[in-house]
Amino acid sequence: MLLQDLFGLTGRTALVTGGSSGIGRAIAVALAGAGAHVVIAARTAAGLERAAAEITAREDVGAAGGRASWLQADLTTRAGAHALADAVLEQETAVDIVVNSAGVNIRPPLGELTDPEWDTTMAVNLEAPFVLGQRLSPGMIERGYGRLIHISSQQAHRPFASSGAYGVSKAAVEGLARSQAEAWSSFGVTANSLIPGFVQTPLNTRLSSDPAVVAALAARTLVGRNGLPEDFAGAAVFLASPAAAYVTGQSLAVDGGFSVH
Repeated sequence: MLLQDLFGLTGRTALVTGGSSGIGRAIAVALAGAGAHVVIAARTAAGLERAAAEITAREDVGAAGGRASWLQADLTTRAGAHALADAVLEQETAVDIVVNSAGVNIRPPLGELTDPEWDTTMAVNLEAPFVLGQRLSPGMIERGYGRLIHISSQQAHRPFASSGAYGVSKAAVEGLARSQAEAWSSFGVTANSLIPGFVQTPLNTRLSSDPAVVAALAARTLVGRNGLPEDFAGAAVFLASPAAAYVTGQSLAVDGGFSVH
């Protein structure tokens, strides 16, 4: 069996929320580099347009036959998630892969957490992955191939630094992946989660702005450095590919050994 048969995504379409920056963008680049048409979604049109153009212009993406397009989306409400599903189904004949990388990281002390902060966190981090799964999985089931990949967090397993609603939402999205796996794996649709360690992205500016904290987190990580968005490329391509057909309901830590401590 050729590597292309195992890991190639030629002819597949992937939706990547949060795909214009950070981990989502790195995953979008990797999926396109494996031959997929990647639809990136986020809130800011200018950033999306620029990211999609840069991904499509990459030599490795062109050689693989991949490309990127974009859809503007606001996932802070359930209606916004449905609107994204409507838009992608109108634009694409099939969606084979969904990567839920969009997230909000609102972290006041739990006792100070407001109802709107809770609602926004759950809408983006949990309800959007639920809605997109409900809306896009029927087509995957019909075609016998689908991959749902959720970006989780260390906070799903060990709360620290005012985990609050964020930690709850990430624990819940791993539970969602397991429920999706139970429901749809027998139809060829798998669901899994990736658990980052500390990665310096726009989502983590609260911690990444403190050099002492950044150094301490790197020291705790077994490989001796903090994560990079590109560290998730291989794991995402694997989970999206035919090679991962027998991997479902799992939470895979891509954290440099951070969680081993």
